[in-house]
Amino acid sequence: MSETASRLRGKDLLGIADLDVSEINLILDTAEAMKEVASRPIKKVPTLRGKTVINLFFEPSTRTRTSFEIAEKRLSADTLNIAIAMSSVVKGETLIDTALNLEAMAPAIMVVRHSSSGACHLLARTCRAGIVNAGDGTHEHPTQGLLDAFTIRERKGRIAGLKIAIVGDLLHSRVFRSNILLLTKLGAEVWACGPPTLMPPELDRLGVHATTRVDEAVDGADAIMMLRIQLERMQGGFFPSLREYFTVFGMTPERVRLAKPDAIIMHPGPMNRGVEIASEVADGPASVILDQVTNGVAVRMAVLYLLAGGGENEVAA
Repeated sequence: MSETASRLRGKDLLGIADLDVSEINLILDTAEAMKEVASRPIKKVPTLRGKTVINLFFEPSTRTRTSFEIAEKRLSADTLNIAIAMSSVVKGETLIDTALNLEAMAPAIMVVRHSSSGACHLLARTCRAGIVNAGDGTHEHPTQGLLDAFTIRERKGRIAGLKIAIVGDLLHSRVFRSNILLLTKLGAEVWACGPPTLMPPELDRLGVHATTRVDEAVDGADAIMMLRIQLERMQGGFFPSLREYFTVFGMTPERVRLAKPDAIIMHPGPMNRGVEIASEVADGPASVILDQVTNGVAVRMAVLYLLAGGGENEVAA
C-alpha cells in the first residue's frame, strides 16, 4: 500500500530530490481532487483567496507560466506576472534584490524560472515567501516531473513496476533529472537513451538503465517519454545533423510498435516535429501529450494549495 503524508514538510518546492515518497503521493492524490475543479461550470475554488502569488520568469515560457497562472486563478489567488524585460533587472538589479523588493509587498509564494541552476535554492534561503521552482538551468523542473507521473498513474493505474523509456537530450534536460528522481522513487524501471555526447556523466549513479540504442530502450516499454533537443544550450556539434538525429533517435511509428501495445507517448514540449518525434506519433492514438498539459494545471494547483494552505472544505466549495 502506498504511503501518503498529510502535509509537505517545507515552505518551498525546489526539486524532487527534496520530497519523500509520501509527499509525492500527497501531491498526486491532491491533484486528482484539483482536476475535478476543471470539470465544473465555474472553475474556481476560494482556497487561496486573499493571497498573492508572483510569477517571476527570467526565461521564456508558454506552457509552464500559463499553467501556473491558470492554477493560481482557479485557486482564487491574486496573481502578478513580472515581465523581466520591463523590470529593474535590465537596469542591473540583482536577483536577490529583485526578490527582496517583491517580497516586501507580502506575496505568499513566488514561482521562479531562471537560467542558472540553483537560483531557486538561493531565493528560498533568502525569502520568507514560499519558492516554487518552475525550472532552474539544467537542474530540475519538479512540477513537470510531477505532472508526468500524474499522467502515467492516471493512464496506467500505477507507476511501480512499469518500464519507462526516456529518449533525447538528457544532458541539458531539467525535466529528465526531475523525472528520473521521481519515477525511480516510485518504483519504475527507467531506461535513459540518447547520443553518447548527450548522456550526463552521473547517469550510472542515478539508478537507471542507460543505452544508446533506442530499440533496446523502448522494447516492451509501458511509456515512452521524448525530450526536446535543446539547441539553444548547445555550443558545439553534439551530433552530425538534425536529419541524422531523427534517423537514429527519432520516435517513429515503427519504433513505437516495439513497446507494449498499450504504451503511451509523452513529451514535455515544446516539440521539434521531425527531429525527436514524428508527427504521426505526436498526434497518434497513443499520445498523451495534451493530457500532460491539462494535468499540469491540476498538479500546480495541488502544489500551491499544499504550500500556501487551505482546507478540504475549500476545495469542495
